[in-house]
Amino acid sequence: MTPSTRIPFPVVDEVSRHCLQEEEPETVHIEVHLPGRLDRSRLRKAFLEALHRHPRILMREAPGGRYRRRYEWELTTEPDVEVVSFPEAGRNALRDARTRALEEAPPLSLSPPIRLEVVEGAGPAEGSEATDMVGLHPPAWGRGELRDKPPLPRTRQTTVLFLTINHTALDGPACLRILATAAEIYGGRDNSPTPAPIRPPDPPQTTDAPSNWTRPARVAQGTPENSPGNGLLVTELPLPHRPKGSPYTVNDQLMVATALTIAHWNREHGQTPRPLRITMPVDDRPRDTTMPIGNGTRLVEVPFSAEELPHDPTDMPEFLSRTAQRTRALKSLSRPQLGHGASLLTAPVTPVAWRAALTRGLRRAAAPWTSTTLLSNIGRIPYPLDFGEEAGRAHAVWFSAPARMPRGLTVTTASTAGRLHLALRWSRALLGHGDGAHLRDLFEHYLHTTEVAP
Repeated sequence: MTPSTRIPFPVVDEVSRHCLQEEEPETVHIEVHLPGRLDRSRLRKAFLEALHRHPRILMREAPGGRYRRRYEWELTTEPDVEVVSFPEAGRNALRDARTRALEEAPPLSLSPPIRLEVVEGAGPAEGSEATDMVGLHPPAWGRGELRDKPPLPRTRQTTVLFLTINHTALDGPACLRILATAAEIYGGRDNSPTPAPIRPPDPPQTTDAPSNWTRPARVAQGTPENSPGNGLLVTELPLPHRPKGSPYTVNDQLMVATALTIAHWNREHGQTPRPLRITMPVDDRPRDTTMPIGNGTRLVEVPFSAEELPHDPTDMPEFLSRTAQRTRALKSLSRPQLGHGASLLTAPVTPVAWRAALTRGLRRAAAPWTSTTLLSNIGRIPYPLDFGEEAGRAHAVWFSAPARMPRGLTVTTASTAGRLHLALRWSRALLGHGDGAHLRDLFEHYLHTTEVAP
């Protein structure tokens, strides 16, 4: 591989590049909590070696002429910048690192378009409301009680890794693969992915899913903040229980909880009930070292009519089963990552600047038909993320996805060490931090209601 190697932007990268907005950067944030400390020099060497083992990540946007027909990635043999940094420790170090992850995207012009910040001696609750669970106003049905949660560790020896990714170039699962490789190099322990659970093939399903051509509900306006960008709230919850032999998965429970949370929020804010449509990323890539690095997920949209949302707990089993059939049917469909329209839109038959203007115009015109929200369930973290005896193994991992308008809200979940790690991220033009806290409480309540007996 030489520094002059160039790769045309794939469809997902090009569409994202067309629609960049300085006030709401397209970043993905990954936050990994370790119980011990890391040696700085050793970590830098391990992460650099991990980049070299996955050379597709060493790339930058190549300069081009005004009438070029493609954006191109230029592969490099070495990073252009020092990727790993160690911010000064302090009372607000964790909060400040989260803020940077939302507000400062690594530039596309420098290789690689990621950065790793290492915050030392910060507990998970510092600078956030990660464990500050506020009271829940009981919804229309159910008691809405919060279950006790063990406090997360907080000592001077803890370390939090913040991986910030420019989403135009890369996605979270690809960069988690890089981090797993770095952990293996650093700690000298096997960080191979655990095998995915084997499920029997499903028989062909037919579902009476609502039409995707209906204009979906929007997340109702809350109390927006007078500042651009995104807000973020992370919390840890118990994994929802499923009766043995359930026809649905934890992902289906999360999908149902998201739909019921948004419907409840909109009712509270006086919106007329409308169909919901929830975007769900699907990632079919292997998790081992052969995993393709880049933006590798495809997006499917899961619709729900206002009438089918259950108002009685006894209706929950049927709703969960119907949701499971719907999500499996959508996952099984073969389609391009962003649909056939995006493939046509990015065909290099006209200068890329012309296609950019057309893409932005179509995005504005299609805003009323954009899905209600996005639920990105990473699932069980497949890697131990074990950095050796002194630093230890990750006991909490959070992800968050961009939350630009018109959606304005994304829900991202992952599970580590038998716990569910939830991140709510919102556009400050739509919601404020108090709104995020209330949505978190609603989500926890509705997730609890999915734990029903068969």
